[in-house]
Amino acid sequence: MPLLDSTYVNTTTTSTHNPSSPHAATSTTPVGGGQPLPTVQVHALSAGHFSLPEEQFVFPFSPGSRRTVPSLCFLIQHSTTESQTTRIVFDLGLRRDLSRYSAPIQQHLATRQPLDTHPDVVTSLRRGGLGPEDINFVIYSHVHWDHVGEPRDFPSSTFIVGYGSLNILSGISHTSLRGGHSFFENDLLDQTRTIELLDPEVDNVGSNSPSYSHHADGHHAGEVGQQQMDFSQPWTPISELNLPLTLDVFGDGSLYIVDAPGHLPGHINLLARTKQRWVYLAGDSCHDRRIMSREKEIGEWEDAQGNTCCIHANRSEAEETIERIRGLERAGVEVIFSHDGEWEQRNQHRFFGAPSRQDQGGQDTEMAMF
Repeated sequence: MPLLDSTYVNTTTTSTHNPSSPHAATSTTPVGGGQPLPTVQVHALSAGHFSLPEEQFVFPFSPGSRRTVPSLCFLIQHSTTESQTTRIVFDLGLRRDLSRYSAPIQQHLATRQPLDTHPDVVTSLRRGGLGPEDINFVIYSHVHWDHVGEPRDFPSSTFIVGYGSLNILSGISHTSLRGGHSFFENDLLDQTRTIELLDPEVDNVGSNSPSYSHHADGHHAGEVGQQQMDFSQPWTPISELNLPLTLDVFGDGSLYIVDAPGHLPGHINLLARTKQRWVYLAGDSCHDRRIMSREKEIGEWEDAQGNTCCIHANRSEAEETIERIRGLERAGVEVIFSHDGEWEQRNQHRFFGAPSRQDQGGQDTEMAMF
């Protein structure tokens, strides 16, 4: 039996299961009439498409082969019993106006054609009746150009980045980053609205990561001690899923930030409990499903100077992260990568604002709901 299919939690009786732990249940309906387990709503958001040369991503590869892939983003909504809703967008995808990228990134875009920025994440939100003003937090999986979008479109949102991201943006990273994809913008984020998570390799609390809460009207209040969203908590493991470093975002087990090293310093993923299933938003942990199935390996190439390059900053760490994600799939978790075009094609009904499958003759009863 898959790990996540264990007995549902009954909160009215003593149980050995922790309702905040992902192994507790795949449903929110507990046996024996207990309270439903906390969940979040997750919707996919379109944020552009671009082309990837196979030779830089997999081995063995077909010379000259390219794939057009999406830059997927996600809307996560968490509601409390007091009818307060917190809205998070995970990644912002491609920038609507390509001319607003820095010159080195614009030069790199020539290697990613064909490229299309419509719809961008703002248009995708509006299709479902929301706008940037409704988004409390933007969480970046990492700060590569195809994930950062246009931060100035979200002037009232707080941005969350993984540890090391700010050093990369400042140009002082200690990690050797090669390849045309490794250009960054030092003015990307407003530091007054940005929280960098704690170093997962250091067991301490502090840094610039306060406990954080927000008011129901959408305004934010950074008040230490209010535990609705605590970004200063130490990283802890979910041993049942072999995830050594996670943060319980709301403190109720509905959403976890997961340290996912390898691709870029600060690379993080999300694990979300929805009404239907556990969903793992894997960012750029892997760029090709054939690597997950071991049909292919992670690719490498030589740049003009003869340096060996890899799409992942640390290949060995990336391989370890991929192996943990394989374990999640074996446990029954749905895994979604940011550039999975096949997932996009199969799941159009799960995008924010899309008609439900019931409207299309299917069985689902909720609009685009995970």
